[in-house]
Amino acid sequence: MNRLKEIDKYILAHIEPEEEVLKELDRETHLKVLGARMISGHLQGQVLTMLSKMIQPDRILELGTFTGYSAICLAKGLSEGGKLITIEIDDELEAFAAQYFAKAGIENKVEQRIGVALEIIPTLNDSFDLVFMDADKREYVEYYQSVFNKVKPGGYIIADNTLWNGKVLEKQPAADDRQTKGIIQFNTLLKNDDRVEQVILPLRDGMTIVRKK
Repeated sequence: MNRLKEIDKYILAHIEPEEEVLKELDRETHLKVLGARMISGHLQGQVLTMLSKMIQPDRILELGTFTGYSAICLAKGLSEGGKLITIEIDDELEAFAAQYFAKAGIENKVEQRIGVALEIIPTLNDSFDLVFMDADKREYVEYYQSVFNKVKPGGYIIADNTLWNGKVLEKQPAADDRQTKGIIQFNTLLKNDDRVEQVILPLRDGMTIVRKK
C-alpha cells in the first residue's frame, strides 16, 4: 500500500502542475462540502483535460457538477465558441460551482442546469461530442440510454467510478446495494453493446471511455 501511495506521489510530481484556481477549489470543497472525496482531483482532472483537448468538442454534457472541478478541466478542450452543459441535482452547490467557473474564466462557456438529469436530458436540443457521467450510480444505465442518441457518431461518453471500489467483483452484491448493482449492470450493458467500443481505465475508482461507432 505504501508503495502505491509513493507511485501516486510520483505521478502527481511528473504531470502538469495543478492550476491555482483548481487548488483553491479543492481546498474549499474539502473545508465546506459534505462528500468532498467525490471531487475529481488533480490526476483525474488532468486526464479529463487531456481527453477533452484530444477530442476538441464543440458541445459537452456533464452529469453531476458537484463543485465544478471536472467541468473546469473538461472546458479547457472546448473548441472556439463551444459550450458545456452541466447538470446537478443539489441546488445548494449551484452558487459554489458558479463562483469557480467565474474564477477560471469559463462562465460564458458553461450552462448550469439544476434538477433531475433524467428529466432535463430529454429537453436538450444539442448534439454532443463528449458526455461525462459522474452522477447517481444507480441510474447509469438510464443515463446512458437517455444520452446515447444525443451523442454524435464518433463522439465519446466517459463514465466515472466504474470499478466502484472493487465492488464490481462481488458475484452477489447486497440486496440493498443499488449503487453497486447499477455499476455492474452498466458495465455489462457496455460489454454487449455493439454500437460502441470501450475501455476501462484503472484510474482512481475506474473510468470507462466509450466511443460511439
